Amino acid sequence: MKIAVCVKQVPDATVHKKIDPATKRLDRSGEVALNPTDLNAVEEALKIKEASGGEVVLVSLGPERAVESLRKALAMGADRAVLVSDEGAVGSDLLGTASALAGALERESADLVLFGQASGDGDGAVLWSAVADKLRRPVISQVASLTADDGSVTGKRQTEHGYDVIRAPLPAVVAVSDAINEPRYPSLKGIMGAKTKPQETLSLADVGVDAGLAGEAGAKTTVLSLGPPASRGDQVKLEDDGSAAQKILDLVVERKLL
Repeated sequence: MKIAVCVKQVPDATVHKKIDPATKRLDRSGEVALNPTDLNAVEEALKIKEASGGEVVLVSLGPERAVESLRKALAMGADRAVLVSDEGAVGSDLLGTASALAGALERESADLVLFGQASGDGDGAVLWSAVADKLRRPVISQVASLTADDGSVTGKRQTEHGYDVIRAPLPAVVAVSDAINEPRYPSLKGIMGAKTKPQETLSLADVGVDAGLAGEAGAKTTVLSLGPPASRGDQVKLEDDGSAAQKILDLVVERKLL
């Protein structure tokens, strides 16, 4: 079975995120890492490969430096990586991103496409649905348990009323939650081997996407302005200089809440 895993480079979770006031987009110049739930998707793909054989291909859209983050998933055991990197893709919204990924995935003709449920920077949890729509494939989301066999895939997901068990024919798209597994740590052998695994970089033209349909020029959504949340009334902002805990306690006592 050929499994494609869509992964994304995002700002590291430990880094304070900032918005670039000029572009009104997230500042991605600092420390970066692979999106956490994408690691769950990679792990699930590797488990299926180990059980049934096949190939695991990473597919991503991002700047050239995203290759550095992809190497972690290659070190985990993925076979190769495909990165769509094009200046014309900078500023792509959901639809532009979905078009680029769908174009790359069509080239691969994978039996199963896996996503992490949501990205740590956008947290939209809809990209997998847009890609599935463009590929005209069935999609299952929020999957906490996955089985692939006999030309179909079965996903189990938790809901507020119990569990849904959904079966779909392959090829299909599946978005997994972080409850599905515990991603493995790359071994030293895997880290060394990742450096020699195939890593292909494609342009928008290579994946059949018109430059006018991606990037900021092709975006269907526009950020008009940014600002702090509206005040909720009587609020106190505390700067943590090492004494924040005491300041909070003093404030609680002052307002007779303790």
